[in-house]
Amino acid sequence: HTNAYDEAITTPTEESVRRAMAIQLIINRELGTAKNENPNQGSFLIEELTDLVEEAVLTEFDRITERGGVLGAMERMYQRNKIQEESLYYEHQKHSGELPLIGVNTFLNKKGSPTILPTEVIRSTSEEKEQQIENLETFWKRNEKKSAAMLEQLKLVAINNGNLFSELMETVKYCSLGQITHALYEVGGQYRRSM
Repeated sequence: HTNAYDEAITTPTEESVRRAMAIQLIINRELGTAKNENPNQGSFLIEELTDLVEEAVLTEFDRITERGGVLGAMERMYQRNKIQEESLYYEHQKHSGELPLIGVNTFLNKKGSPTILPTEVIRSTSEEKEQQIENLETFWKRNEKKSAAMLEQLKLVAINNGNLFSELMETVKYCSLGQITHALYEVGGQYRRSM
């Protein structure tokens, strides 16, 4: 069995025992290694898993090649769409319980899952929102003279494939995130999710 991390020096705490139990459950229920004899010494399990991963990677390489290579696939937004689809599929399976995950949707703590949001999400108060808007307007007024030039310089760097990160480090001193985002949209376009 999996020992609690503090078992060697003291009586294990509830938290350390829960963690040890979760590790044991993951090994038994999620990985399936306990169902296979000697999984680390060239057994069927490791060989089969390795072959499945290799096959999946090579299949994905073929799909990318069919789309004209990495750049062709990027132009068609293949990678981004694939990541979104897989993420949505995974989240659906996790939340529906089709994909049992120890401590996430099965074998939960009395306090519930750490990944599921509480029924009431913490929101900013009206005063906090108004204060933030006031801070932003003050920032805009303080940097009004310099912000337009900084945004033009940022657009120029983006168009010429320059070092955007370095330029952004200067631009954020005078421009808000919204101003920067709109400037970059003007030169690079805006991403639209295709789902």
